[in-house]
Amino acid sequence: MFSNLADSLDKTFRNLRGVGKISEKNITDSLRDVRLALLEADVELGVVKDFIASVKEKAQGAEVLKSIKPGEQIVKIFQDELTELLGGDQSPLNLNPPGYVLLCGLNGAGKTTTAAKLALRLKKEGRRPLLVALDLYRPAAIDQLAKLAEQVDVPVFTPEPGETDLVKTAKRAVKWTKEQDGTVVIFDTAGRQELDTNLLDELKALHKFLSPGETLLVADSATGQQAVSVAQTFDREIGITGLILTKLDGDARGGAALSMRAVTGKPIKYIGEGEKMENLAEFHPNRMADRILGMGDVVSMVEQVSEKIDEKKAMSAAKRMQSGKFDFNDFLEQMKMIQSLGPLDGILGMLPGFRQIKKQLPTGALDDKRIKQMEAIVLSMTKRERSRPIIIKATHRKRIAKGSGTTILQVNQLLKQFGQMQKMMKSKGKMKDMMKQLGGLGGGGGGGLGGLGGLMGGGKGGMPNMNDMGGLEDLLGGGGKKKR
Repeated sequence: MFSNLADSLDKTFRNLRGVGKISEKNITDSLRDVRLALLEADVELGVVKDFIASVKEKAQGAEVLKSIKPGEQIVKIFQDELTELLGGDQSPLNLNPPGYVLLCGLNGAGKTTTAAKLALRLKKEGRRPLLVALDLYRPAAIDQLAKLAEQVDVPVFTPEPGETDLVKTAKRAVKWTKEQDGTVVIFDTAGRQELDTNLLDELKALHKFLSPGETLLVADSATGQQAVSVAQTFDREIGITGLILTKLDGDARGGAALSMRAVTGKPIKYIGEGEKMENLAEFHPNRMADRILGMGDVVSMVEQVSEKIDEKKAMSAAKRMQSGKFDFNDFLEQMKMIQSLGPLDGILGMLPGFRQIKKQLPTGALDDKRIKQMEAIVLSMTKRERSRPIIIKATHRKRIAKGSGTTILQVNQLLKQFGQMQKMMKSKGKMKDMMKQLGGLGGGGGGGLGGLGGLMGGGKGGMPNMNDMGGLEDLLGGGGKKKR
């Protein structure tokens, strides 16, 4: 997400920070680079022009040019303007009674899945959501929502087979919701491959009948400029109150997110970053701006980790690390914890400066297949071997490689890297630094991140140190040649 834009802006801002004195030429050159980066990220031309003009006006102010660190000042201006472009402050849902949320959008944008994801999120927040299937054109969509509703354990209304009158069906659905003990009702509607008057007329009639507190446009972020025109049309014809952007994990450009917010003036409420039901996050403009500018998003990282990591298990792992008793059984448990967080590249990408750290890692070090490969090797060991890796001899390694579908070289690499990790844990100084990191990123308690902190190594202040990458580089490196 936004990785291409972030990479393009990284060099520009590093150069700006390094300049002792800022001139109009410095600013002009930097803005030219930023303009190209935004256009390459598929941001709409008018949005780019307005953004650049606003930054230029503020960057050339006398107080900036005369400041002690003008480069930092200009980067701060970019940060503030980018936050404003993305929406300023985070915008919560309007769930005042009756708590109706109407989802609309094109076919294939992910409305049905998003409906279930939103229901699960609201359920975790202590609300009582209900789901209503109103896609009368695709029976498969009704079946899909029914299955997803069962998966997230939320009541669902499904129309009668062959029903074609949308408003009539909605009236039956509303009657059903009043018989349920719900506080929020999420309506999933039909989409189309292309916008047409029939779709819009139906939605207008439905919108008029429901008068929902929220009308959210679900849009595929990867559709780029088309997403912008779709947003404008839905907003003009129906009147949307916000946006949900899906498939952001598969879109390296991210221009739709910047453009749709700007052209509609409506806030981005949520973003989808994966296929799992848990992969729907609140959109925080300031956090996203920081991520784009390489400043990280530790707050979101801690929220995700604390939600998915078992605190007791993490604390237990931390204590075993401190005592130097960490073995392959613990390692296997940590692999499961890390996998529950989602793609490793995504979670670590929230760390400030990780873009630079990533360049120090071997190619493929953050590939999820690498984690699965290590897990397969450990599962091919006997219980005794996992507890005492020192007993694993050449004949054992051959058996482990065959059982895990890997090579003896790969088994040897993992054993060597694990040995290095154990050695690091026996160093009181490095362990002290690592435990600080565990407490800092895990929300206190000295064990919030468990093995993730151990894998990341012994950086100070809750951050990995590029000169002492510890477990992250050793365990994920695989002995490969580093990128330069």
